[in-house]
Amino acid sequence: MYEDKLGNDDLPKVPFERRISAFLIDFVVIWLLSSFFGAFQWLIFLLAWLGMRVVLVDKNQGQSLGRWALDIRVIDFRYERMPELMSLTKREGIVGFAAMLAMYGFQNSFAQGILYLLILNIPLLVDCVAALVDADFNQALHDRFTDTMIVPSQRGFSLDLRLKKIFAELKKNMQKY
Repeated sequence: MYEDKLGNDDLPKVPFERRISAFLIDFVVIWLLSSFFGAFQWLIFLLAWLGMRVVLVDKNQGQSLGRWALDIRVIDFRYERMPELMSLTKREGIVGFAAMLAMYGFQNSFAQGILYLLILNIPLLVDCVAALVDADFNQALHDRFTDTMIVPSQRGFSLDLRLKKIFAELKKNMQKY
């Protein structure tokens, strides 16, 4: 779809697992921070989400904490550079609301039942499945709506590579014994 219009068919793709892992890092950190605020947790979650995933990303070359940890960043698909602040805010507003529903579902699934968990995770699941089935650019619905894309970055912590190395060493050491 986009390659005919823009010629961006050569942009590198990020594996789905890395995208999910970066999202989970951000999600867990924000969830833990917001968990101290009781009845206002949902509001604090959304504000912290926008802080980490919009303000920090705008100041940190397209990387949130999770994206930095896994060497990926968000770009504007059309111009192949950092998205504008408004585009980034729309993108993370969509994802943040779905993440807040998922957080609420996880927290209340024990009290309300498993159906509660399933229903409140549907928006996030639908958004993520779109990235999984998009073979061309791995764009989720929020990426398509805001013309953004997740690409690899040279800048970051390389957490996934470091963990692979540690596990390989552990496996090698365990095979010795």
